[in-house]
Amino acid sequence: MPGERRLEYLRAIGIDLWVRRGRGAVEAPPTGDMAAPAAEIEARWDALRAAVLECTRCPLHATRTQGVLGVGPKRADWLVIGEAPGAEEDRRGEPFVGAAGQLLDAMLRAIGLDRRTNVYIANVLKSRPPGNRDPKPEEVAACLPYLVEQIALLQPKIMLAVGRIAAQNLLGTDVPLGRLRGRVHRFGELNTPLVVTYHPAYLLRTPGDKRKAWEDLKFARSVYQQLTQGTATDGNRS
Repeated sequence: MPGERRLEYLRAIGIDLWVRRGRGAVEAPPTGDMAAPAAEIEARWDALRAAVLECTRCPLHATRTQGVLGVGPKRADWLVIGEAPGAEEDRRGEPFVGAAGQLLDAMLRAIGLDRRTNVYIANVLKSRPPGNRDPKPEEVAACLPYLVEQIALLQPKIMLAVGRIAAQNLLGTDVPLGRLRGRVHRFGELNTPLVVTYHPAYLLRTPGDKRKAWEDLKFARSVYQQLTQGTATDGNRS
C-alpha cells in the first residue's frame, strides 16, 4: 500500500505515526478445503442467503426490514464479526455502513485489508434488534447456526470480533472486553483463532481508545502472519 494512503487510514483511526516492522500485512490467497466443487459452494451460499432473508427463527423477523447476511468474498482468510445490524444496515442490507463502517474500513485498510477483496464482514445477529438494543440469548442462539455455516464456507484463518457484545457472545463469556483483548481465543468446531478489539461505534464516542484498537489490529496481523507461516500463536500478547 502506498505510504501516503496508509498514513491517511491511520489518521482516520486516530494514529499519527506508523512504523513498519517485519514483513507487514500479508494478503494471502483464499484458503480452506477446496475439494468441494465451486458450483456446490455457490449453491450453499445461495441457500444460506435465502434462509437468512426468509428466517422466522426469532421474533426479530417481525420488526426488521431484511436479514443482513454479510459482505465480502466467498472465500476469505479474515472474518470480521460485529454485533447486529443497525438502522442503516437494516435498510441497505449490508453490515457496517455509515460512520462506524467508514472507520472500520479505515482500520482494516491500515493493515492491508478491504471488505470487497480479502475480508468478509458479518454480524452475530442477522436481524436488527428494535432500538438497537443488546441481543437476547435466544436471538443469538437462533442466529448462530448461520454464522457457523458462513465460517464453514469461508474457511477463515482468523476472526476479529469487534465490540463487547460480539466478543462475549462468540466466546460464551461475560468477561469484560478489556480482559479479552491481547490474546488468541478459539471459536467453533474448526477451532478458528479469534482476536478481540473495540467496536468502531465505541471508538467514535471514545477516540482516546483508538490507539488501543490499533495495538489490537497489529496483534491480529501478527497472529495471521504466524498462522500463514505455519507457526500458530496462542496465549498473551508479548
